[in-house]
Amino acid sequence: MELAQDKLDLIERLIKTNRKFVNNEDLYDDFFNETCKRSLPIVSMISSDATLEVYLKKVATTSILNVLKDSGRLRRTHDSYVPTKELLLEESPAYSNTYADIKVEYVPVDFDNNPEDSAIKNELLTLVIDYLHKINREEPEKQYLEMFVLRYQEGMTQAEIAEELDLSQSEVSKRLFKLMEKIRTSFNE
Repeated sequence: MELAQDKLDLIERLIKTNRKFVNNEDLYDDFFNETCKRSLPIVSMISSDATLEVYLKKVATTSILNVLKDSGRLRRTHDSYVPTKELLLEESPAYSNTYADIKVEYVPVDFDNNPEDSAIKNELLTLVIDYLHKINREEPEKQYLEMFVLRYQEGMTQAEIAEELDLSQSEVSKRLFKLMEKIRTSFNE
């Protein structure tokens, strides 16, 4: 599977407008390849240009950071990334012949919740909620919003939802399936 030329052009534009690209132009091919590799699995599933651009911007940012870290040009600090500069140990003001004064701390890094992934998840959840409210306004009698809240926020089973809303379990199942279909098609409008 390959990316269409318009997607490749979008990726190129997003990389070149990223602030970390400045002074790192020599790594453009690495940035581009990493971004394409990371975006390939999901690009075909997103039909909205605005959603695609937001997604690709986050992927490009993550890819650029990874390439810069791998190339030794960035290192992660407690709350951000900082450029690295070559500095001989002897030139360091903290240099000491003894290692007894060195305190080493290991901070666990949560790779599953990096800022880029969180931003993408938040954006997608916002879109789902917007679509959900729109769908509920169009067909309030179907109680889509109530079902969604009971199922996905309250964690109720279909049988419990059926009892709560005075419906049959099969009707709850049909409506939840229909709701998911409507949300899925909303992403493709």
